[in-house]
Amino acid sequence: MMLKYSEMQLNRCSNQRKNPQWLESQKNTNSRWVLMHSDQNYFSQGDNRPLFLSLEAVEHLNLDNAVFLGIDENNDNRPYFALDLTDTDQALTTVFLAQGEFIDLRKLAVVLDNQYASLLALARGICFWHRTHGFCARCGTASQLVEAGHSRLCSSQECGHHTFPRTDPAVIMIVRKTFADGIERCLLGRQASWPDGVFSTLAGFVDPGETLETAVAREVQEESGISVNNVQYITSQPWPFPSSIMLGFIADACSEKIQVDKDELDDARWFSRDDLNAFGEWGDEGAGFKLSRVDSISRYLIEYWRKLGD
Repeated sequence: MMLKYSEMQLNRCSNQRKNPQWLESQKNTNSRWVLMHSDQNYFSQGDNRPLFLSLEAVEHLNLDNAVFLGIDENNDNRPYFALDLTDTDQALTTVFLAQGEFIDLRKLAVVLDNQYASLLALARGICFWHRTHGFCARCGTASQLVEAGHSRLCSSQECGHHTFPRTDPAVIMIVRKTFADGIERCLLGRQASWPDGVFSTLAGFVDPGETLETAVAREVQEESGISVNNVQYITSQPWPFPSSIMLGFIADACSEKIQVDKDELDDARWFSRDDLNAFGEWGDEGAGFKLSRVDSISRYLIEYWRKLGD
């Protein structure tokens, strides 16, 4: 099972993009432009293909705040830029709605080529950061986009603080335990805001000053009352919804009595592999238990655990 959003293969050109002349030279007829609006990506109305526009199609817009994403070295060294239209005059953007529409990436990611999904996720994440960090965190003065969109600079000469995109580390874990009946089960939980019946692996943000393994044990204990040991790293997934990196683990439970913290979860239960075989999918209508989203690392960890029993 391939993790979505984890195959961004553009060369980000970290050194070259700091050169204004070099950067300007990349805004050429070979470049492609990724449009964003209110955290939504731009897709074709007809078949939900991601639309990557030419320079000619966007040159009537202000390109000064375009974010350089990188160069596709496998496709004629094509430069890619992201352009957020959220605060752009509607009259300038109406033309784009004739051939496409802005849709939440997560609604279409499962049917997208993973490299495209990864590129669109990068555009979403970095445009969100710019839109929510327009002022200096030190002095409150307006900041401006610099270094091809990979930094912001406070406009106050007295301050001049540089800030960079932040990614929030979060741990997510599949917890397992073999019960007295000899059957191994995994621990899944659900939040009240999720669609009815959906259960997922437990997860939470890493606190300052703690290791990832400690964060796993703490989050499981806080949310379910279950203590764990033998915490092992499995894989990671970029999750720019809005700005996280999900770090996936598997852990062994030392206890089995669940005590749900209702401030954290609506419910938590143990499920066997046979139980999971009867689950439906996220988005299915009707009653019954459902698995987490196919594009999520939660689902990856669940499938990882299921295969361990083969």
